[in-house]
Amino acid sequence: MESEDQNPSGGGFFSAITSSVRIWGTAMHKSVNGLLGYEGLEVINPEGGTEDAEAEAKRGRWKQEDRDSYWKMMQKYIGSDVTSLVTLPVIIFEPMTMLQKMAELMEYCHLLDQADECQDPYMRLVYASSWFVSVYFAYQRTWKPFNPILGETYEMVNHNGITFLAEQVSHHPPMSAGHAENEHFTYDITSKLKTKFLGNSVEFYPVGRTRLTLKRDGVVLDLVPPPTKANNLIFGRMWADSHGEMILTNLTTGDKVVLYFQPCGWFGAGRYEVDGYVYNAAEEPKMLMTGKWNESMSCQPCDQGGEPLPGTELKEVWSAAATPENDKYQYTYFAHKINSFDTAPQKLLASDSRLRPDRYALEEGDMSKAGSEKSRLEERQRAEKRNREAKGHQFTPRWFNITGEITPTPWGDLEVYEYNGRYTEHRAAIDSSNTVEEIDINTLEFNPWQYGNLSAE
Repeated sequence: MESEDQNPSGGGFFSAITSSVRIWGTAMHKSVNGLLGYEGLEVINPEGGTEDAEAEAKRGRWKQEDRDSYWKMMQKYIGSDVTSLVTLPVIIFEPMTMLQKMAELMEYCHLLDQADECQDPYMRLVYASSWFVSVYFAYQRTWKPFNPILGETYEMVNHNGITFLAEQVSHHPPMSAGHAENEHFTYDITSKLKTKFLGNSVEFYPVGRTRLTLKRDGVVLDLVPPPTKANNLIFGRMWADSHGEMILTNLTTGDKVVLYFQPCGWFGAGRYEVDGYVYNAAEEPKMLMTGKWNESMSCQPCDQGGEPLPGTELKEVWSAAATPENDKYQYTYFAHKINSFDTAPQKLLASDSRLRPDRYALEEGDMSKAGSEKSRLEERQRAEKRNREAKGHQFTPRWFNITGEITPTPWGDLEVYEYNGRYTEHRAAIDSSNTVEEIDINTLEFNPWQYGNLSAE
């Protein structure tokens, strides 16, 4: 919400099938019109509780004075895209950046190894689409990640043989690019978030392009994800919901997966549920898929009517890993690994998110220092931009190149960035040096700034 950071088929064949599978309503709304100054806001309770808005509000993370200040600042933005407009208080942040959040998709990347090794073209899509569904478990967290500074990066190694790299490639509009690879797959994404502020909630539209290549057969997959909505920003317990179609298309064969994410209904009905099918290029259903994005996904062969084939059984292909109890930020074990230096390579880039002083201060529980460091970084970013523009220099990402390609998405056109391969060369040179250096957070200074050293490797 601050300076961070062909498509849906919408086919009648899918809508007709899914409408017979689920019946849904809308989440229970409670007006807070009785509270002076908050007219027009609603509390959305997924459990459909009956307590009044004031009692519900007390369950939120805001103190009354914080809530009042935030509402006075934000009410003028209702209906707007607030991605780059607003500076938010550190009280609502988690000690992670959006670049690290992008890396959370890698937790269950063994599913892509299975997809690459799979001979069945439809099971291949089951594994790959389940992998994309798995990241929504992390979207339950209601804390906001830090917005990356222009030129900031995040590197991850020591997980299932992959190398992951993300870089903040644009400030206005905020855009990130990412690349991951192991022996089985390559993953590339250009991501630009679009938002709509609704008062007590905000909708997030994932404007982006995702390409997944399975190496054995060179299969290329394209993803169009559903939007997400965060409810109860000011009043009540904040919670997130994703609803709509996820479409994964095999650009090589024309086969596709269409999964429908149920919207949360009355008393939580349908919350988390995902249903859909794997279709061949002729749009005939071949595999049914069902599950919950916070628990597991399963599949079963089906006939042309979408019914399970006789003699077959539902097979679970993904299930969420156990999580720590009472974790302050609702982190998974993998989220903690992402934040740790255990997943950092030797000679970590100084632009890495782990080194951000505001993020680190928040992780250490120093809210005051986190807020001051966040403000300091944002001001330095503004000063660096003024200096760069005064000298007539254009910011250029280090590890990704803009292609000139404009791709359409359901929520607007997108400029596409591509991985330029330089990081692979950079990392190979370091790994071949046989030097081992321990990372010291106290001596390695966060430095994403490129102006004045534009030719640096």
